[in-house]
Amino acid sequence: MGSYAIMWEFMIEPALSDEFEQAYHPEGEWAELFRCSPDYIKTELLHDTDHPERYITIDYWRSQSAFAAFKQAYHKEYDSLDRKCQRLTLSESHLGSYQSS
Repeated sequence: MGSYAIMWEFMIEPALSDEFEQAYHPEGEWAELFRCSPDYIKTELLHDTDHPERYITIDYWRSQSAFAAFKQAYHKEYDSLDRKCQRLTLSESHLGSYQSS
């Protein structure tokens, strides 16, 4: 069975790295929200060893449609958490969405 992965790049203020990691960690606030869906699989948080201000997240879902259904059902909570976390980042870039076989 395949999965659907969504990748994001974040540039952060290094002084806020602890707060950022708490929110985006596999057991953090985002993953806690995602776990409302039985179709959420896991989150990975990668920290660039050469550029301490750069992080990558990868969120895994059972399918693209499962993620879309989650966002529709939890759009208020998603948008609220997104606004709350904006102060932790200097920039946020969607690196792509990928389907595995």
